[in-house]
Amino acid sequence: MSPSGTRSAASGARCNARAPAIPQPFILTAALPPDLANFAEGLRRAHYPAERNHLHAHVTLFHAFAPSLLEELTDFIPRIAAEFAAPQGAVKGVMDLGRGTAIALEAPQLLALRAVIAEHFHGSLAAQDLHEPRPHITIQNKVTKDEARTLQAHLGPQLALWIAKPPFAFPALELWHYRGGPWERAKTCAFRGRARL
Repeated sequence: MSPSGTRSAASGARCNARAPAIPQPFILTAALPPDLANFAEGLRRAHYPAERNHLHAHVTLFHAFAPSLLEELTDFIPRIAAEFAAPQGAVKGVMDLGRGTAIALEAPQLLALRAVIAEHFHGSLAAQDLHEPRPHITIQNKVTKDEARTLQAHLGPQLALWIAKPPFAFPALELWHYRGGPWERAKTCAFRGRARL
């Protein structure tokens, strides 16, 4: 079966999509290019509550894969990265998260690649991963709405330069293991293929 193929109904039925929250799940993210990552990291250090800032800047693609899927994840994700070229993205503006702030991204190629992965794991996705996300980089969370609005007002001008830049490439997919605190890196798969969606 090619990486873009679908799984059998039997394997897809292993996990009910409406099941309760998955304990110690695996999380799949897209890595950022160094310049954008460094910019976002600086914003996170300045505005993310220090006691919660355990992670580097990233774009979450899937929030919760069951631990029982690890073997399949570590087989399928590298094949995807080997087949496809690095998807492109662009900074779009400021995203209001209610009690937080993010950098909104335009990333149709990344979302198309996510759809391939979602189709492969159909039937095993957690409820929060059933719908296509809005790509973003969270730089502030768990603050008051007033604090979030203040940052959003000041962030717009800072993003103008990034919005004007040409598209960037997401260099890799990253698989993480969530154990209740800082995420543990399980696998990094750099894009090295030629196919595009």
